[in-house]
Amino acid sequence: MSSSPRECPRQCGRQSERKHSLYRPAFMRAAALSALTSLMFLAGCSSYVKHSTPLPEPPPANPPPTAAQKGTLTITPSYVALVQGQRYQFAASASGGGQITWLVNGIPGGNTAVGTVSASGDYTAPAFILQSENVVITAELASSPQQNYATSVASIIRGSNLAGFFSCPVQAINPQVAQYSVYLPAPGKAYVQFGRTTAYGKDTWQVATPSPNGGQVQIWVAGMLGQSTYHMRAQIVLDNGATLTGADQICKTGTPPDTPPIQVTSTTGANLQSGIELWNTVTPFGVSQLFATNLKGQVIWAYSYKHQPIEFVQGMQMLPNGNLLMIVSYLSSLSVPKNASGVINEIREINLDGQTVRTLTMTQLNQELAASNLRDADGNLYHFKNFHHDVLQLPNGHWVALTAYTKPYTNLPGYPGTTDVLGDGIVDINKNLQPDWVWNTFDHLNINRHPMNFPDWTHANDLLYSKDDHNLLISLRHQNWILKIAFDDGLGSGSVMWKLGKGGSFQLQGGVDPTDWFYAQHGISYFSNSTTGVFKIGMMDNGNDRFFPTGQVLCKPEQPPTAKCYSTAPVYEVDTSTMTATLIRHYVPPDTYYSFFGGNSNLLANGDMLVDFCAPTSGAIVQELGPISNHVLWQAVTPQAWQFHSFRLPSLYPGVQW
Repeated sequence: MSSSPRECPRQCGRQSERKHSLYRPAFMRAAALSALTSLMFLAGCSSYVKHSTPLPEPPPANPPPTAAQKGTLTITPSYVALVQGQRYQFAASASGGGQITWLVNGIPGGNTAVGTVSASGDYTAPAFILQSENVVITAELASSPQQNYATSVASIIRGSNLAGFFSCPVQAINPQVAQYSVYLPAPGKAYVQFGRTTAYGKDTWQVATPSPNGGQVQIWVAGMLGQSTYHMRAQIVLDNGATLTGADQICKTGTPPDTPPIQVTSTTGANLQSGIELWNTVTPFGVSQLFATNLKGQVIWAYSYKHQPIEFVQGMQMLPNGNLLMIVSYLSSLSVPKNASGVINEIREINLDGQTVRTLTMTQLNQELAASNLRDADGNLYHFKNFHHDVLQLPNGHWVALTAYTKPYTNLPGYPGTTDVLGDGIVDINKNLQPDWVWNTFDHLNINRHPMNFPDWTHANDLLYSKDDHNLLISLRHQNWILKIAFDDGLGSGSVMWKLGKGGSFQLQGGVDPTDWFYAQHGISYFSNSTTGVFKIGMMDNGNDRFFPTGQVLCKPEQPPTAKCYSTAPVYEVDTSTMTATLIRHYVPPDTYYSFFGGNSNLLANGDMLVDFCAPTSGAIVQELGPISNHVLWQAVTPQAWQFHSFRLPSLYPGVQW
């Protein structure tokens, strides 16, 4: 049952103090206040103070108080957010005039615990609090206080004048990431502005309190150059309309891990798609496999983890919760050496500081599969070799991941004896990290169709989710096909709905058949808002085994460029009613761009196309191409380093454009 501020002054806005202070022994409260006093003193002496980030605490048990008014007296504002010790002038008036009395939490004039208020409404927040809290400021007519009064709610935010707590990068796992934490006593959001000067220039995303009563908000501040001094400040926006800007905090970033050098050129005056570039490096060993740069090629974030040369980050994706999802494993076409131990083989979700938030190992998945009723078409238990290439988080929160699946075959045409054929699987993993739908290539494709690299038969390397019909696309590099799978969010039959590519379900238009199909492709993506019916799709056409009217040409890795060994970036408009695939855009760079594996192609928000030629002999070439004539507007080269994928992201935060 709720009570008015006048009837129960100690109940209103002081639940936090009762919970965290009144039930503690007196000596513990004294020690806490002493620590806070020391923190305030240090904060005034040094910009590089190590702020003690509060441990996560549960949200307030009760809703915050609300402003109230009765009779002819009014008060402004109704809601305000303040830091400890901050002064604020309230204004109150009554239509008929008269003397006004001021109270804080029902106490005339207030006190040091709840803050003090003068006869003119000048309020000073308490200098020391054990947790952020709400207090109620009351203005009442002295002649008729029960009939004429108004209240305002002040949210006092713990954390000195910073409005929270900052931990600079030297205290985090990632030397380029800081942390901000604040406990809000009312529902709302917080974010951090940061930059090289007090003009700031960049914002993090806005993170909401965990409950409708408020609670603790934690934000990783990422996107900073290494070995640089940064200014940052907190911004708080409560749902009741109150706002608060914290004082400036100075942090210095540390030394980022080694990354490949990047050589950037751009066309003067070009209207580039703004944002950052996210890189997925596969060679050389010893550099960060996942890092982000600004469009000048300067590293602003990097992920490091202890790994062996056969372990790679694959298939990274930014999640709606601000984390990143990826596979960390060995490549599907490789076999783990018998003397290797502790090889990473998992799906991993990390935060911006590089901390692992959730993980699912292949051992755990295989144990779950063994205990399930999921079987292949022959009735066999599923037992997968490894995760590889790609994992997606679906709108329902499930993960779908590519897995390697091996089956032995005897006396296949041209392959006498027993051949262990490497195929692929797709696993749908629910929020409890349990498999609830499985698909594999052996149940749906002809084992005797193998254009290249058999017995590495299908070599899946990408997944796309269709938001329009909830089915999946899978890219099969060694089949030169993209398949559509009847997935239906884990309720589908798994049947192959169609095959895109040479010898598939569609007739090629607008290009030369079979030359202008894609071959040994990577990095498929939608180039239209529509994802079914009539839609557009692009990819990196690596071209390892391209078919010409005169026959097939097989190209070796890293071989000198030739006229028939080249890579392209095509875009097709697919029409599933006419079963046609029309080549509507085709970027064919010089033969020296030939990339025998890796790469991707993506449509940018401004209509440009981003293409990644992963593995030319000189190193990766990533380009932003204009919508007309594929003119190169921006180019980044990583000499002697291969970039499996490269993506242009708005920023390191969901919904934030830098």
